This record gives sequence, structure tokens and C-alpha cells, in this order.
Amino acid sequence: MAEQVNRLDRERFYCSICLDLLKDPVTTGCGHSYCRSCINTHWDKGEERGSYSCPQCRQTFTPRPVLEKSSMLADLVEELKKTGLQAAPADHCYAGPEDVACDVCTGKKVKALKSCLVCLASYCENHLQPHLQSAPLKKHKLVEPSEKLQENICSRHDEVMKIFCRTDQQCICYLCSMDEHKDHDTVSAAAEWTERQRELGLRRQTIQQRFQDTEKDVKLLQQEEEALNGSADKAVKDSEEIFTELIRLLQKRSSDVKQQIRSQQQTELSRVRELQERLEQEITELKRKDHELKQLADTEDHNQFLHNYPSLSPLSGSTHSSSIRIRPLRIFEDVTVAVSKVRGRLQDILSETETEILQIVSQVDVLLPQPEPQTRADFLRYSQEITLDPNTLNKCLLLSEGNRKVTRVKKKQSYSNHPDRFIGYCQVLSRESLTGRCYWEVEVEMAVEGGVHVAVTYKNISRVGDSDCVFGFNDKSWLLVFGGNSYNFRYNSINTPVSGPVSSRVGVYLDHSAGVLSFYSVSDTMTLLHRVQTTFTQPLYAGVMVCYRSTAEFCKLK
Repeated sequence: MAEQVNRLDRERFYCSICLDLLKDPVTTGCGHSYCRSCINTHWDKGEERGSYSCPQCRQTFTPRPVLEKSSMLADLVEELKKTGLQAAPADHCYAGPEDVACDVCTGKKVKALKSCLVCLASYCENHLQPHLQSAPLKKHKLVEPSEKLQENICSRHDEVMKIFCRTDQQCICYLCSMDEHKDHDTVSAAAEWTERQRELGLRRQTIQQRFQDTEKDVKLLQQEEEALNGSADKAVKDSEEIFTELIRLLQKRSSDVKQQIRSQQQTELSRVRELQERLEQEITELKRKDHELKQLADTEDHNQFLHNYPSLSPLSGSTHSSSIRIRPLRIFEDVTVAVSKVRGRLQDILSETETEILQIVSQVDVLLPQPEPQTRADFLRYSQEITLDPNTLNKCLLLSEGNRKVTRVKKKQSYSNHPDRFIGYCQVLSRESLTGRCYWEVEVEMAVEGGVHVAVTYKNISRVGDSDCVFGFNDKSWLLVFGGNSYNFRYNSINTPVSGPVSSRVGVYLDHSAGVLSFYSVSDTMTLLHRVQTTFTQPLYAGVMVCYRSTAEFCKLK
């Protein structure tokens, strides 16, 4: 008997209400069995409605059925108890404080698996079966377990709220739609749900797209971080190697100078000592001669004196003191002066390069490009003071106003030769290198035949020749040609006409890292004349070409 029962589906002998083995089992008219106390308690709750239904198949009974004990089930349950069957199925999980409990279970409730929006009740796996098997119940809307099912009931009419009032943005029942919401814009809650779901879908798409874009930006920033760290480490390593090499060269030069001084010192000392020995020998010879002469002079015998006098040896050639140049104490002071000059030049170079290097380092910017300024006040935030480098000045140009103003003159100036000086074309470069975001303005004065051309260029532009050194005729310089009544832009010998109001002041904006170079006509307002988008591979320098009887002045903006 026990073996046959074990082969049966043991859950048939459990009450679907209390989920325990049947106690005093009874069977309803629809054929489902329950504990007598469980089904009676369930039907007691339905007395107010005047109808009694089966918890599993929802079949209703009127009047309330009289329940009789099922002797066969009672005997089977007793036999199961003897086999040691557990009191409750092991695969059921009882509801905890944070769970939604099954509304049908009595006693210790099981965790609900679904909630029905039609029945407004939650069901565990066992009590959910009728909704999965019965054709009418299959039409009900099942959702994830919810404790807020009662919020779907209208508090005024005790009806399910299946309508949404768009006017008042709230859910209502059909009686509400015929009453206070009569003339309002209403739709079914399902239709509104569909529309809101569509809106949510679009919003989710937007959010997901932004999420993907932001993720890409994060990855780019991670790559920038790696590139920044790698570049910084390499720059530090390379700089240390370069400065170490410079120190080694200085140490070698110091050693060479020391060796040369010592070598010359020994040479001169040898000459001095050689001459000193000759003089000392001469002194000894003179003393000997003087002794002979003294002895002869002391001879009183006239005949003897006259006999010995012709035998006196003549004196050797004398080294006169006038042939010996007494040197000052600081014999090698010219060497010290020369080394001091070298030190001064090195200090000047280090001072210039320190400013340039610090400026380049401080303007490193790996973030996304900043928006280009819109107003002159915005541009002035990036104002850069420009001074002109005399070493680059063509000999037909003259500097003034603290090297900020340059004038074309008729007579060539007697400037010293310098490898940075422009030959043949009246051009000059700034002393400052330009990186990061910079803005400067150039005030121009022109004769009728004159002109001032405003340029930006790499420092390694040629200083001699034809197109190689002329601003705008190569790929190392960008030039705004200002002839007085019109503008042109020139790059790599390509000329582009530029329209815009003519002004005596030109503004130049540079965003080195973003590769942006813009020229503006500056008066009461700023008008963009020409904008370049490219990639700059070196620090840039401001420049001007000044034609006949014209001047250009880099303005003080701060």
C-alpha cells in the first residue's frame, strides 16, 4: 500500500489552502478536497457576498454546500503519515515580512508567485493553478506579486479603476467617468499604459544612448589618462637624460678648460724657470768677473797690473731687465671673463627656455575642447602679451614701445648678423611661444601703398630664400593679408578672399590643442574673418610682415 502511494503525486493529499496534509478531508461538488476547517473558514469570509466558490477552480455554489467527510482520503492520509512523509512539501517557501503572501492560504501563508489585476488577489504557485488551467481565468491579467492591489479599487465606488483621466492625470472607475469626470479627456488605463510605455521606451533609448556615449567618453578619458601618464613619464625621463647630458658636457668643458689652463701654466712656468736659471748663471759669472777685477784692481805693482790687464776675458751678452715683462698677478683673468660670458649666455638661455617650458607644461590640456569664446570679454580671458624678438627682426624694420611696436623704415639698420634674422623680407617673430588657448590683438597703421600682414608660424620657418621664408607661402605659416580695404587669407601659397568689416585692429585666437586658429576684425564688435581647423605639431609664434611706411603694434590687453 505504501509503495503504491509513494508512486502517486503526493501533493494530492495536501490541502491547497493550508498546504499541509489533509485533516478531516472533505470534497466539494467540483471534486476538490480540503481540510474541513480550511474550506469552512474560506467560505465564512464569503458569506457577506452570499456566494461560495472553490479556491482552485472558482466554481460557485448556492446555497452553501453541506460538506461530508471523505473516508477514502482520510485512510490514505493516515497511511501516508505512517510512511514518515514530511508535514509540508519541501519545495514551498513561506512568505517573510518583506514578501507578498498568498491571499488564499490559511494558517502559515506561502509566498505569492503572481498577483491578478482582475481578482485583485495574490496567489502562490499552488493556488495560481486555476488561472493557468481554467479558460475564463486565463484571460485575467497576471503581474508580479504586489501589495498595492487595493489601490486599484475606487475609494468612492468600490469599483476597479480601469480608466485614466488625462485631464486630472489620475486613474478612475467607470462610475467616476460618468460623474465628476464626465467631460474630461479619458482613455482606458490599458491605452494610457501603452502610451506611457512607448514614452518610457523612448526615454530609455535616450538614456541608453547617453549611457553608451558616456561610456565611450569614459574609455577615451581612460586612454587619455594612460597617454598622459605615459607622455609625462617619457618627458621626465627624456628631460633627465638631456639635462644629464648637458651636465656631462659642462663637466667635460670644465675639465678641458682646467686642463688647458694647467698645461699653459706648466709651459709658462718652464719658460720662467729656464730664464731664471740663465739669469742665476749670469749672476754667478758676474760675481766671478767682479772678483777677478777686484783682485787686479788691488794690484799695486804697476808692471804686474799692466801685464795682467790684457788677459781679462770679455763679458758675455747681458739679459737686460727691460726684455722681461712682469705680468700682473691675475694672469689668467681673461679666461675667467670668457667663462663668465658663457655662464651669462647659458643663464639667459635657461631663463628663456624655463619660461617657455613652464608655459607649455601649464597649458597641457587633455580634456575635451572648450567652446570657442563668443564675446570680446570671453576672448580677453585668454589674452597673451606679445613682445617681438630683435634677433628675428629684418634690417628694414625698427622696434619701439618695449619691443611691441614695429615700423618699416627706408634706411637699413646696422643690426648684427644672427641665424634667426629674416633676410630679404620685412618680417619679425614674437619672443613668446604660443600653446594652449591664447588671444592677442594687433593695431595697424598703413600708408596708401603700405600694408600689414598678421601671421602665425612655427619657429623653424626658413629665414632666407623665397617661398620657404615668406609667411603664407609654405605649410609652416598662416597669414591674414591686410591691404587697407580688404582681407585675404593665405596658407601654403593658396590665397582665399575674406569678407568682413575693415578695422585698424585685428584679433587672433589660438586653441593649440584643438587645432583652432581664428582671425577677427575688432571694433565696437568682433567679426570673425577666417577660421582654420587643423592639427598643430609644434609651438607657434606670432609674426607680422610690415610693408612700406606702415607700423604694427601688439596691444596691451591686461
